[in-house]
Amino acid sequence: MRHLMKSFQVLIALIVVVLIAQTVVAQDGTTGAVTDDMVNAIAAKLYCPVCENITLDTCGTAACADWRYEVRLQLEQGMTEEQIIEDFVRRFGDRVVGTPLDPALRALSLVTPWLIIAGVLIVTAYVITRRNAATAAQAAAPETGSTGNRYQDMFEQDISGS
Repeated sequence: MRHLMKSFQVLIALIVVVLIAQTVVAQDGTTGAVTDDMVNAIAAKLYCPVCENITLDTCGTAACADWRYEVRLQLEQGMTEEQIIEDFVRRFGDRVVGTPLDPALRALSLVTPWLIIAGVLIVTAYVITRRNAATAAQAAAPETGSTGNRYQDMFEQDISGS
């Protein structure tokens, strides 16, 4: 209960700081050019570094609200979308964009699953065709005088003395 209360107090403090910061920025008159749509367009391309598979524009945590505000500040400073994304990747790693920005790593991350699937299918087809060929060979070439039961054939050989 105490931990929950402390978390709630931290959340309230973050909200107050964000609201005060927005008020100060709004008084400067610099937020007129940056809209929520512009911020959300960039935030939709970034994944939350804390949460799993949630983009910044839909994440409801206080951390994501701070990061959206940071995107707003960077836009107000004149940074481009690519610069903002590169800044987040530099600080939090490739996981914030879902796929790596490096072309070689990006190609590798997109092609590797398909190569693994193709390899598994090829090995499976090879095993199935080999098993079918072995079964067909056993059925096509029975021994003369053979009953098909190996143990019975060995018993008959022992009895006959051959």
